[in-house]
Amino acid sequence: MQFSLPSVDDQITSILQEKILASLEAPLPALTRRGAIVPPIAGKAMAVIGMRRAGKTSFLHQVRADLIAAGRKPERLVYFNFEDERLAGMKASQLGLIPETHLRLFPEATDEPVTLFLDEIQTVTGWETFARRMLDDGRHELFLSGSSAKLLSREIATSMRGRGWEIAIHPFSFREYLRHHGHEIPRDTTRLTRRHALRLDRQFAEYLESGGFPEAQGMAPRERRELLQGYVDVLPLRDVIERHRVGNVTALRWMVRRLLGNPGGLFSVTRFEADLKSQGIPAGRETLYELLDHLDDAFLLKAIPVATDSEKRRRVNPRKIYPVDVSLGPIFDRSIKANTGHALEVAVHNELMRRGAEVTYLKTKDGFEVDFLSRNADGKQSLIQVCANIDDAATREREVRALLEASGEYPADEMLLLTGESRLPFPEVAAPIRILPAWSWMLESEEM
Repeated sequence: MQFSLPSVDDQITSILQEKILASLEAPLPALTRRGAIVPPIAGKAMAVIGMRRAGKTSFLHQVRADLIAAGRKPERLVYFNFEDERLAGMKASQLGLIPETHLRLFPEATDEPVTLFLDEIQTVTGWETFARRMLDDGRHELFLSGSSAKLLSREIATSMRGRGWEIAIHPFSFREYLRHHGHEIPRDTTRLTRRHALRLDRQFAEYLESGGFPEAQGMAPRERRELLQGYVDVLPLRDVIERHRVGNVTALRWMVRRLLGNPGGLFSVTRFEADLKSQGIPAGRETLYELLDHLDDAFLLKAIPVATDSEKRRRVNPRKIYPVDVSLGPIFDRSIKANTGHALEVAVHNELMRRGAEVTYLKTKDGFEVDFLSRNADGKQSLIQVCANIDDAATREREVRALLEASGEYPADEMLLLTGESRLPFPEVAAPIRILPAWSWMLESEEM
């Protein structure tokens, strides 16, 4: 008697069926509501992108919960995670088994589309052709998540002919942090009691210390540090070294330590190349530019250029480096004293990124630096200076002068001096500069 082994497709189909049924039977997880918005646009693949552990999967479940609350049938909302060792080596040609398996499980006819939530689909090479086919048939909606800006956004842009829409998920904003911990979120930050303002000062200081990674909330400092160290250790190994086939791992690890250890600081590839050489670590300049780009692609950090119309000057001038979350800097910062100013600057930068702003820093002709020149999608331009404490008159005068000089070269719709606390009354400064606690500025905007 001869026995035939099940085919590879049969084995995968069995796994797919198990995963589909498990996702439908499992209760939706309790989660903190995120502020990211799903636009009401039909026929688009929603690309949910962000660093690992920032909350992409939770956001997919949030969308599922919203659709169920709106009357959609749960069995038409299929969550599927590709980070499963049983699916290692899955081919793009086998992705079609997912809708086929779902149809066999739920064959009843209905006009309601099937919404596929495909988590970390980028692990399957060539996935974009499958995604386009699902959109083309008119019977499916797609939510695709991934931890690479290029592998997801680029492929959607090039392969789907404008049929993709990007939704970025960051670690908790301050508003989301307050919501997660059950704190009151004021509707109007300009009309607060002194007690409420002081409470927000304290809560914001806690946010600058603990950061916004969901899993790290409520942890003791030592355990939180170990958790975040693990995030950083895994990310270069898994999302950069493997994905981009990085050969110079030593240079990459040195770069990660240097960049995260100086949040808000200037970084010169040329100078870093010389530092590596002095340590006996060979690394060409173009290789270092590529590594920096890979770390940006994996959402670990953002490198912003100086504001200029000259591409050459933008390339030559150092970039300012901002980790994806305020909690990552202290892990690599070897100074004994915590730097509240750096943490505050990182938090402001990351809020600008949540708002979808185009961000650069400024150097005036007289050598003054302004932390941020931001341009929103609506064309509004802001000059923003960040200072943890403005009690010192000389410090305050320097920050104000930088803003005023910069406004002569780059006219702005608003000029802001953001501080770490709500010490009132704030000193008088030249109009139209506004002094605000950074948390007030963060809470005054609509959620993005």
